[in-house]
Amino acid sequence: MKQSMIKKYCVIALMLCLFFPIRAFADAAVGDQVVTLGENLTTEQKNMLLAEMKAPADVEILTVTNQEEHEYLGKYIAKRLIGTKAISSSSITLEKAGTGLTVETKNINWVSEEMFINALATAGVKDAAIYATAPIPVSGTAALTGIIKAYELSSDTAIPEDVKQAANEEMVKTAELGDEVGAEKAAALMTRIKEQMAENPPKTDDDIRTIIETSSKEIGLNLTEDQIQSLLDLFKKLKDLNIDWNQVGDQLDKAKEKLTTFLESEEGQGFLDKLKGFFSSIIDAIKALFS
Repeated sequence: MKQSMIKKYCVIALMLCLFFPIRAFADAAVGDQVVTLGENLTTEQKNMLLAEMKAPADVEILTVTNQEEHEYLGKYIAKRLIGTKAISSSSITLEKAGTGLTVETKNINWVSEEMFINALATAGVKDAAIYATAPIPVSGTAALTGIIKAYELSSDTAIPEDVKQAANEEMVKTAELGDEVGAEKAAALMTRIKEQMAENPPKTDDDIRTIIETSSKEIGLNLTEDQIQSLLDLFKKLKDLNIDWNQVGDQLDKAKEKLTTFLESEEGQGFLDKLKGFFSSIIDAIKALFS
């Protein structure tokens, strides 16, 4: 082969490496870890969080900016609540297929672990162990931006922007509902709605409303019309995005465990007893009409 041709092939190969990073061709491997750090952390805080997340020395680190936080959250919560500094950080480690999602948090005081699991499952994140943290107590809303960003890199998966937006909206709406009915009940409700969406895929808006109302009654919630409408708006949007509800359901094992625990709790059993009593009284009344 002529020397000029060899040079030409070398140049082409170099250009391919520049435009198509080697990682893009690599298969995502179980155990791969990616860390995201808030842009405005001090060096000391970064080192502290890396140690806390047990990150190896050669871990891949992504930076999350305050601008990104506003991009994904600005439509759903007040700008003052997002703030002007990015400090939320996270770690994501890929697990073997079928493991589902697990989330652990530290210094996150508004978004619960189950809320993260639900929103991440909606976004299409799967089979991963996630750790969300900050050097000081924060709401946790901004952490989702970093987690999704890290998942895309670690799994070589591109998540559509409209799906990311929907996941952020879901997280905020669930947290807001949690302020009104309790975080545990709000997360349990979202889990149950998704189970129902997988079991009986809704075809119309009325179908979605029925699922929301039925699920809320099972959890023991008496939602207001405004609360129902807010959830209806969200799940209509998710329905239009063609979310794979069966895949979402497969990722919610930990959230389902919490749902089962709640329904078996004293509070949950108390509601079920009331529900049984209600139906029993109806049956007795009907019997009385014919006796």
